[in-house]
Amino acid sequence: RYLDGIMIRTYAHDDVTELARHADIPIINGLTDLLHPCQVMADLFTIQEKKGRLEGLKLCYVGDGNNMANSLMHGGAKFGMHVTIACPRGYEPDAGMVREAMNDAKASGARIEVVNDPYEGVKGADVVYTDVWASMGQETEAIERAKIMQPFQVNSQLMAAAKPDAIFLHCLPAHRGEDVTDEVIDGPQSVVWDEAENRMHVQKAILALV
Repeated sequence: RYLDGIMIRTYAHDDVTELARHADIPIINGLTDLLHPCQVMADLFTIQEKKGRLEGLKLCYVGDGNNMANSLMHGGAKFGMHVTIACPRGYEPDAGMVREAMNDAKASGARIEVVNDPYEGVKGADVVYTDVWASMGQETEAIERAKIMQPFQVNSQLMAAAKPDAIFLHCLPAHRGEDVTDEVIDGPQSVVWDEAENRMHVQKAILALV
């Protein structure tokens, strides 16, 4: 009776699903430990803006198989974009999320894969994407994760394995010198500021649609 919609940004994904079960107004997932769909919609819009299409492109996400990895697989699968998750062993995306994305990919012609070699993952990519190594709620693991994730840093050598015209995305804030180096995030292939601006435009679109 007070609101037309609720955008919830929380830790536990169950909080969002419970709210949706009991509400009779639109519930928008602003972020959970499992998914980050609004961010990925802004990412897809940015790729469309820069590349002119989504279908048939290859996106490689490098790093921890977290909520961003889960949502990028789902988004790519919906739009026919091939998504490769390159992550260390033991840090793969949620198995249920991978299965769901693969099922969606069958209908769109997309390809979803998980590899443990960043160079294999990035090879031939049109889009290279990364996120911080320790997400919300994982702060105590940051030091250990930094050692494990170091080979998955997005630097100029890794970007060179992608297509020459590949673009770099990051949901921000980035930890410079860890998940990405200055020469990449400040370089000509980086579109992170356009990506960040596009979050506003896409969130307005979501609100308008619901």
